[in-house]
Amino acid sequence: MRRIGFLILVFGLFVGLSAGAQTIDKVVIGLAAPPRTMDPHGSDADSNLSIMSNIFEGLARRDVNGTLLPALAVSWERVDPYTWRFYLRKGVKFHNGNDFTWEDVAFTFQRLKDPGVSEFLATGNLVESVTPVDGDPWVVDVKTTRPVAWFVQNMHQIFIMDKESTEARSQGEVASHPIGTGPYKFVEWIRGDHLTLVANEDYWGGPPPVKKVVFKEIVDSFTRLAAIETGTVDIIQDIPLELFDRAKANPNLLIVTRPARRGMFLGMKQTPDYPMHDVRVRKAIYMAINVQELIDKVMFGHASPAAQIADPPTVGYNPEIKRLPYDPEAAKRLLAEAGYPDGFSVTLKAPTDRYPRDEETAEAIAKQLAKIGIKVTVDAKPKAIYFPEVTHHDVELYYLGWFDGAYSAMRTFTKLVHSYDEERGFGLFNAGDISDKLLDYLIEQSDTIVDPDLYVEWSQMTNRIAFEWKVVYIPLFYLEDSYAVYKPSGIKFTPRPDTWMTIVDVIQP
Repeated sequence: MRRIGFLILVFGLFVGLSAGAQTIDKVVIGLAAPPRTMDPHGSDADSNLSIMSNIFEGLARRDVNGTLLPALAVSWERVDPYTWRFYLRKGVKFHNGNDFTWEDVAFTFQRLKDPGVSEFLATGNLVESVTPVDGDPWVVDVKTTRPVAWFVQNMHQIFIMDKESTEARSQGEVASHPIGTGPYKFVEWIRGDHLTLVANEDYWGGPPPVKKVVFKEIVDSFTRLAAIETGTVDIIQDIPLELFDRAKANPNLLIVTRPARRGMFLGMKQTPDYPMHDVRVRKAIYMAINVQELIDKVMFGHASPAAQIADPPTVGYNPEIKRLPYDPEAAKRLLAEAGYPDGFSVTLKAPTDRYPRDEETAEAIAKQLAKIGIKVTVDAKPKAIYFPEVTHHDVELYYLGWFDGAYSAMRTFTKLVHSYDEERGFGLFNAGDISDKLLDYLIEQSDTIVDPDLYVEWSQMTNRIAFEWKVVYIPLFYLEDSYAVYKPSGIKFTPRPDTWMTIVDVIQP
């Protein structure tokens, strides 16, 4: 009897679970992309925001399904096109013991405007003022410089900082020793190796069940997989497609996948001096691409067809949008009608090191377009060279991926679809020089809509016009997010749509 009890005790310690309390003592996670800074405003990369979401909080947060929920604000409303009103949560403390107040909110939005510390300049420059309503410090109005209908959708990744301690410390200290209100407190960060966090037992949302979290930097794919195969780590992100079968065959690993938020697509130069200016040519290219073949043969089945760039959790995603059929013969007829019966020559640019099998995908697309007479030269290069060419609009056809961090299709459209207008901040990633008066009008008007239901309908309508009528881009597929969990750890893992490793969401005892 004693031996049985002893074995049960050992097993409980082995899996790291504290019986009765339903807690996990320690979880080690292997990261493909490590954080760049501990300053929550210092990087807008998801690899950084993922870590920050454990230490800091925004006025809102998102759950494991991507649903927007209250956080440091218990509720909000849009008072007029320029004003968002937030009702702040009382009784919250920062990790250093300071009380959370409206002044921290005002300080945060002001700090976002500083190019020396912030990669959220676009959001910061949208804010004109933050003021208490009628002297009530728990109700604040955030006034924007222009109507921004998606403003609150972005609040889960605008992390609130403690005004007092941030102002009192050097930028180097702020960027290496974070102080937030979140469910985890900072312990140490050894660049290139690991980051350690411990549970905030005084967290307003209740003590987190995982008591200690170690994020291990393991950039190399083979090393990362080997680490979980040996139980050195409990969870890894990003199983390389080339190693997927090996991971799946391991009886000690649980493979977890879900459609990624990132939609892959082809962009096209649409100025009058290019064939793609004609919507018939754009439709022909669309109908000449066999997306299922790309998924099966190039992506080894680890992708899903897309009919739009927005993914299902995004406001404005429209399930009624359907892909144009794969029909090379109809594509040839469209080219002939547009004045290109013998096709034309074009260069397709793509990165070689940004997306899974990016160069291979571009090569496969080139072969498919050749079947309708379009002679494609693939110009694939490292992302450090490729992306500056995209941002400088030095492209004809180009392969790109996108998802909106604010879960807003109209925010995406202001960047990807609206005519280029640097002064007003429109079309900054519109590398194909799309210029459509109707779409510009719909995009700009969307920001003036106060009624949330009407805003959703307007966004879905604009999305459908852009992809079914105008064919501004050619959607291809959504990538797949993949994870491996070491089964003997006993951890229950549920991934978020944004890939963030927000421990209170993704790990259950």
